[in-house]
Amino acid sequence: MKSFKAIGAVVISVAMLAGLGACGTTDEPNKTAGVGKSGTSSGSHPAPYDVSGIRKDGRIAGMVPQSVAGDGKFTVAMQTSYAPSEFMDEDGKTPIGYDVDLSKALARVMGLEPDIVSASFDSIIPAIGSKYDAGISSHTITKEREQAVDFVSSFKAGTAFAVQKGNPKHLKAGDLCGSKVGVQTGTMEEQGADKLGKACVAGGGKPIEVQSYKRQTDAATALMTGKVDAFYADSQVTGYAIKQTRGKMERLGEDSDIVLQGIALKKGDGQMVQATQQAMQKLIDDGTYGKIMDHWGVKSGAVDKAEVNPEVAQ
Repeated sequence: MKSFKAIGAVVISVAMLAGLGACGTTDEPNKTAGVGKSGTSSGSHPAPYDVSGIRKDGRIAGMVPQSVAGDGKFTVAMQTSYAPSEFMDEDGKTPIGYDVDLSKALARVMGLEPDIVSASFDSIIPAIGSKYDAGISSHTITKEREQAVDFVSSFKAGTAFAVQKGNPKHLKAGDLCGSKVGVQTGTMEEQGADKLGKACVAGGGKPIEVQSYKRQTDAATALMTGKVDAFYADSQVTGYAIKQTRGKMERLGEDSDIVLQGIALKKGDGQMVQATQQAMQKLIDDGTYGKIMDHWGVKSGAVDKAEVNPEVAQ
């Protein structure tokens, strides 16, 4: 997961995945809903959700400190290589994804113009409050990070396995011993698969053959071509890969290791934290947030309450 900072890019290869044919599922992201006058869709992923109808909330806008409101922009940093959260469109320069749409929606509620900046993941938190107003980049909320920034909860994510449609190897979510599992190098899932493999051996079973790939797209391709028996990634990444393969992959078992992700803000800036929390809660309450999540096919990860520095285990 992003909390462990994957080494490779996490963009699902739309050229490969969209060309696999077959029928879509009922949970497939909406490729047309929310398209505004400037909205476009390549057909391989949803068009950006149209936030033009969101109006400024004067009360919330009044909470925004002058240090942020002074230039009229809500500058948000994100690592744009993590589909469907935040990634680059086919033009290679336009950020898209549900975190991008959420950032734009929050900006409109606060009466600001969104300014989305692509940045390396590790550089975001240290620059919040100086270079960026916020970091909205699938940051897992941890006690360690709460020492450096304040968080407003915005999403819940877990880990999930996927197999080829119909589960031809007849794998069971609770018993992957003897199977080949594809993961991205440097992720929590790589560590998790290794631990599962050791547990198999300790229990007298066959080890799991963990095949590590620098990019999530390579791990997904390995599943589709039969090089591995299962694909293991963040729940929203797995879900998006399933949607983009138009049903050629399916989830195995339930999501696990659920954690909260959040909007990172300058530590101790009570005004901005309050304004962001209020804006986030407004979007939740009026249904806009849920529509954005549903638009990208990740509504299962939606939160029902925007919390400031929620209690977390780690």
